[in-house]
Amino acid sequence: MSPVFAHGHLRLYLLVLLADHPMHGYEVITALGDRFGGTYVPSAGTVYPRLAKLEEDGLITGTSDGRKTVYAITEAGRAELDARADEVAQLENGVTDSVKSLADGVRASVGAAMKSLRADLAAAAEPGGSGGSTDAGPTAVPAAGVRSLRDAEMAVAVFRQQLRADLRRRAARGTLDDAAVQRLRDGLEALRKSL
Repeated sequence: MSPVFAHGHLRLYLLVLLADHPMHGYEVITALGDRFGGTYVPSAGTVYPRLAKLEEDGLITGTSDGRKTVYAITEAGRAELDARADEVAQLENGVTDSVKSLADGVRASVGAAMKSLRADLAAAAEPGGSGGSTDAGPTAVPAAGVRSLRDAEMAVAVFRQQLRADLRRRAARGTLDDAAVQRLRDGLEALRKSL
């Protein structure tokens, strides 16, 4: 996958976000995720170094409120945004295009998962399949089965979308580790086997 932001553009986009109002680092990460409809959430390791560089360059300030550092744009930061207004407009258009591209990728991924699920459910409904009768007869899925299949596919699509957002949030907070991924794999495999 190509990078979401071209070189230097994430730095500029952080200024755009902070021009709205001051935020602490996690709020900046969340705001970026919101702008991308949850299809892209940068890691803390991507955002915090850029915030530090913006602060070093005098374009933002970072003020500690005890546990968190709240970042605010400075007059120099606003002047940079004004001076680069055309680039900011192109960047906003690029974000829109990136959101569309990422959403297309999510749709394609969900479509592939649904196709696989349909095939698995159809195979289970066939005579001799793991969920079907052993009686000889037609392999067509009965009407009630078609409705159930459609409902199951919708449930999987919604679950996948919600899970993806949860995983991106955990990754942004730095709480997604190998143990959590293994628990997810084990849980999904157990669920699949229980069908």
